[in-house]
Amino acid sequence: MLRSSFRQAAAARPIRCFSTTARVMTEGATGAPPKTGGPGDAFQRREKANEDYAIRQREKEKLIELKKKLNEQQEHLARLSKHIDEITREQGGEKN
Repeated sequence: MLRSSFRQAAAARPIRCFSTTARVMTEGATGAPPKTGGPGDAFQRREKANEDYAIRQREKEKLIELKKKLNEQQEHLARLSKHIDEITREQGGEKN
């Protein structure tokens, strides 16, 4: 009984929108780039370029660090090889 009275009261009331203004955007104004692979607007292109540049800089720094580590490892291997040669000479393994 109570449920039916709520339904009748809800049906009698008009539905009101809480929004006072419609959302208006001009075409291409910071919207998503076209799905067809188009360039998008200038802001999006600039942001993408900045992100790509930052990624390239990080990769460049990582490569520099890897090159340093590679050089250190090669120097370490050269020292070990030299040390092995000295030990074998002292033991008489090579007659030079």
